[in-house]
Amino acid sequence: MTRLSVNINKFATLRNARGGNNPNILKTATDCERFGAQGITVHPRPDERHIRYQDALDLSTLVKTEFNIEGNPTPDFVGLVLKAKPTQVTLVPDAPDALTSDNGWDTLKHKDFLKEVIQEFKKHQIRTSIFIDPFPEMLEGAAKVGTDRVEFYTGPYAHEYAQNPEKAIAPYREAAQISTSLGLGINAGHDLDLNNLAFFKKNIPDLDEVSIGHALICDALYYGLENTIQLYLRSLSAS
Repeated sequence: MTRLSVNINKFATLRNARGGNNPNILKTATDCERFGAQGITVHPRPDERHIRYQDALDLSTLVKTEFNIEGNPTPDFVGLVLKAKPTQVTLVPDAPDALTSDNGWDTLKHKDFLKEVIQEFKKHQIRTSIFIDPFPEMLEGAAKVGTDRVEFYTGPYAHEYAQNPEKAIAPYREAAQISTSLGLGINAGHDLDLNNLAFFKKNIPDLDEVSIGHALICDALYYGLENTIQLYLRSLSAS
């Protein structure tokens, strides 16, 4: 079964636009779980323009499914994760001013750094995942640094899907086979939506988890949050 983890960052963006606590991020997470989400993802950035560090700490005691914290492993981020102790931490090589995550780690160049960070998280029984492009050499590097899983950056897949689905999925299909052979679990995220998700899942049978935020929340404006989560779950089970 592929788990659906809902990234609730955009709810926090809406809250922060007006101040106050509407929408309530804690209630949002609880509702997502009640509506069928099998995990909650947050990606706190240094400027806290959406999810704040305190949100992550508050959610750590509330989330009943799987809690996933994404981010660049700066000292402040590492400290946050060690306090929150989520089910999973996903390491993302974001620049501080990045609009959104748009590339994976160079696991060869950053081998020593990643290995050190991952060992620290493993001491605290926190599952680790590395945000990565679907390149064989990067996957081999990921296995060597000791991560439990990789998260495929699926932006290129989503961009190419409308023009040529088979061409779009080909590098991910190969990457999934390599990941499985290396003993790496497989997550995926970025620009996955109701149009391209079922095809992706059909071609990546060993997919453990997808983390979806922007598209899901946009769809929820039209379909409602509960119905939208059910639609995404159906897409994952359709194959």
